[in-house]
Amino acid sequence: MKTFTHSLLGLFFAVTIGSAFVGCNSNSSDKDKELAELRQLAEMDRREMENQYADFAAQYGEMKKDIKDDSLVARLDAEQRRAENLLEELRNLKSNSAAEIMRLKKELETVRAVLRDYIRQVDSLQQLNIALTSERDEARAEVERARRVNNTISEENSQLSEKVAVAAQLNATGVTISANKKNGKDAKRSKDITRFTVSFTVTRNVTAKTGTRTVYVRLLKPSQEVVNKSGVFQYENKNIEYSAARSIEYTGEEQRVTLYVPVNEFLSAGTYSAYVFVDGQMIGSGSMSMSK
Repeated sequence: MKTFTHSLLGLFFAVTIGSAFVGCNSNSSDKDKELAELRQLAEMDRREMENQYADFAAQYGEMKKDIKDDSLVARLDAEQRRAENLLEELRNLKSNSAAEIMRLKKELETVRAVLRDYIRQVDSLQQLNIALTSERDEARAEVERARRVNNTISEENSQLSEKVAVAAQLNATGVTISANKKNGKDAKRSKDITRFTVSFTVTRNVTAKTGTRTVYVRLLKPSQEVVNKSGVFQYENKNIEYSAARSIEYTGEEQRVTLYVPVNEFLSAGTYSAYVFVDGQMIGSGSMSMSK
């Protein structure tokens, strides 16, 4: 097709030159008809070249839209301007400039070859971007899966820690309170009380930490006031008063513990309650009633 078009252009210009020599002496209608047809074909070929230049320039413009590489965009932009400039040259060229038309036709082939090369480059780049995007998405998905697994493990560990903490908590059973007179015997009436004796058993617990523990007893009057306020300790993020405290050496085995609460005030009749605390936890309680 290219050879035919080149021949067509050559023939057109040959006929044009020949007609100049013949001039006005030639009145052949066949020659005029042939010349008109050749001119029409040459014009069609020229318009086709214009369309191709315009199409190539447009393709460069489309390729630039999806490219993030500044260097490649700059090269595509330069090739687009080149195609646009050659199109402008072709449009402004005189019809009888055979040599220039042939030059622009050769330039067209160069522009087409360069465009094919850039299309391959852009396609390769897009395929690479697709692969990298897929890898990135997979990596993100893997990170999210790992995060969920870690959250699950953390939650399970937290629950396990809570269970271990509960299991390691000490427990006091058989909490008893007795009111004593000055001679150590049991007091029957509240006015005779000089001290309270609070006894209990710390049960066996092999999961609990062994060592020195401080035991606090909080003894409350019927009015809910603390008997023999001796100081404070922490319970549920606040300081509360206690009646008596004692250090014990816990071995993990069952242990009987007794604390004494002195009384230096008049006590009313009613129910007295004792609460036992160790390690910031209430581990047992008991109560007793006193008459006047």
